[in-house]
Amino acid sequence: MNGESKEFLYELLSTPSPSGFEQSIQRVVRGHMEKYADSVETDLHGNVIVGINTKASRKVMLAGHCDQIGMMVNNISKEGFLFLGALGGIDAGVLHGSHVTIQSESGPVQGVFGRKPIHMQTSDERDRLKLDLDKMWVDIGATSQKDAEKRVKIGDPVTFKLGVTELSSDLICSPGLDDKVGLFIAMEALKLCTKGKLGVALYAVSTVQEEVGLRGARTAAYSIDPEVGIAIDVTFASDNPGNDNPRAVPCKLGAGPCISRGPNVNPVVERMLLASAKKAKIAVQAAPSPKLLGNDANVIQISKRGVAAGSIGIPNRYMHTQVEICHLKDLENSAKLLAKFTKDITAKTDFRPM
Repeated sequence: MNGESKEFLYELLSTPSPSGFEQSIQRVVRGHMEKYADSVETDLHGNVIVGINTKASRKVMLAGHCDQIGMMVNNISKEGFLFLGALGGIDAGVLHGSHVTIQSESGPVQGVFGRKPIHMQTSDERDRLKLDLDKMWVDIGATSQKDAEKRVKIGDPVTFKLGVTELSSDLICSPGLDDKVGLFIAMEALKLCTKGKLGVALYAVSTVQEEVGLRGARTAAYSIDPEVGIAIDVTFASDNPGNDNPRAVPCKLGAGPCISRGPNVNPVVERMLLASAKKAKIAVQAAPSPKLLGNDANVIQISKRGVAAGSIGIPNRYMHTQVEICHLKDLENSAKLLAKFTKDITAKTDFRPM
């Protein structure tokens, strides 16, 4: 991965974007993409829509959601401890002892999830870990409710402490890889499409509020009205001891993007993605899904008169924790694949399933 792209990725991963509070990361996206785009628009929902070759009649939409799971300050105790509610699918099992950042209007405030010391726990408490978020608390070092309220207020969003850890073998670990890697790939694919001929209008969209109901993609697809829409999101990697289902389809980090197949995917789009991968010599993995997908493709497909939908999955370990892991090569190859797919669309390409 070249230096500029890696710097962009790491800036995305270091910028807070809990669902409903995506403004900071959208400023990063706009600032980075303006020099590559014919148009950059922020809609009323907060989606950032980056377009090239926008005068073409056929439209392709690439969607990666910028929002990450997070929390919100629900209450402040008289002693100055914070109680939180979930923004998206928080795994309470990883919260005790974790570092968090309250994104207050006056700036970031650091805190930790506290827990009763093991020495003071009853045998029942040791054997039966309490995992209810509303029973947990965050300690910011405040001496009282009044002291805490000088720094944070009820309704402030909260994220895991952000930052990227580089592991060996081109693996990176960070909160929010779900789905800032998808956002990154959408923008990188558009940048690749600025080189050479392009027969379609291409819109790369940083969608909002996916983690709370696929909301941003629904409104973005309605306004763009694309013929083809592809969601880029993470998917569950199976190459770790947590995979206890021998019948599950293998999904390995570094083995390439996963191409979805099933009722949520247009069969022509699927076949073209596979053909484009073969032409570009990019390894891909199968991702059969007999159910509707839980990502932006779900709502893109049924926008207005219908969209030829597709989905790319990026292998991800430990999803919805503060230590998600992805492979940098999967990100690069996914962007190359989507650029090749987009460039392969010609005037004769017909996406109607026949």
